[in-house]
Amino acid sequence: MRAGHTDGSRDHPYRTGHAGRAACSARGGMSGEKKSWFSRLKEGLSKSTQRITQSITNLFVKKKLDQKTLDELEEVLIQADLGVPVAGRLVENLRRTRFEKEVTDEEVRGAFADDIAQILTPVAQRLTLDPGRKPHVVLVVGVNGSGKTTTIGKLAKQFVEDGRKVLIAAGDTFRAAAVEQLKIWGERAGVPVIAKATGADAAGLAFEALEQARAQGADVLLIDTAGRLQNKTGLMEELAKIVRVMRKLDSSAPHSCLLVLDATVGQNAHNQVEVFREMVAVDGLVVTKLDGSAKGGVLVALAERFQVPVVAIGVGEGIDDLRPFDAKQFARSLMGLETAA
Repeated sequence: MRAGHTDGSRDHPYRTGHAGRAACSARGGMSGEKKSWFSRLKEGLSKSTQRITQSITNLFVKKKLDQKTLDELEEVLIQADLGVPVAGRLVENLRRTRFEKEVTDEEVRGAFADDIAQILTPVAQRLTLDPGRKPHVVLVVGVNGSGKTTTIGKLAKQFVEDGRKVLIAAGDTFRAAAVEQLKIWGERAGVPVIAKATGADAAGLAFEALEQARAQGADVLLIDTAGRLQNKTGLMEELAKIVRVMRKLDSSAPHSCLLVLDATVGQNAHNQVEVFREMVAVDGLVVTKLDGSAKGGVLVALAERFQVPVVAIGVGEGIDDLRPFDAKQFARSLMGLETAA
């Protein structure tokens, strides 16, 4: 697949380009398929949306935008996990343009959606594959239960459907369930899963997986990792060793490092980003389980604070429910609005 091109049947969360660099998603008109995704996105964000929009609607009953209402709006945004800096920014912009004016709740939500889209647009980037690297090594990190294993499976299937040759390395060697789950996804996608016995050395497994991927001419190697934050020092050492050992074969590996975050944890996601960035060079986020959370606003707070590219979001368990992140779609969905014409 060439840069910026989709196959017409699915909008893949990656495209070809320079290693470690993500390229912004360029979207024009909405096709019928994309409208379907937008509908799923809105449905998935419904818990977050209802929490925000109902509170905003309750504040506006034929009234001017006064200081008390602005303060209440700021509290609504903070409670929706957008964070204090983002809430303050949005409310200040509203004050500057509409203070003491008659406004409707939809106008307020529209203004917020526009400002949120501006915050999110710089981080709405895609996982980029470098055609000059074979394989392109993607290290996937995150706490246990974040959706890391299923994200790897979905990415693998989508890469295969795009004509890529893919291998998966089951690097979370301490959880037999994670290995079994990856094997199931591997069977679905037709992708070999390289695994060892429970408790095996994860770095050794990654090294062997990279050897096999190179020998077989694979395009992509997806590596799962452990996520046991209870022992941060041990996990840090393990991840550092994986990187160090792989670089004996390829000095530039890994070429991408994705951190998978569970949206239901809300503000705790900030701590996870901080911790994993101390361990490895995270250059992309995948936010999962937005359909099960009323805390979808945390994605905005993460974008404002860390400015790490958001390469994909998940709003369900299906293969089509992991997609590239679109700033405008997300912002308007979060505020309960349709896409602009």
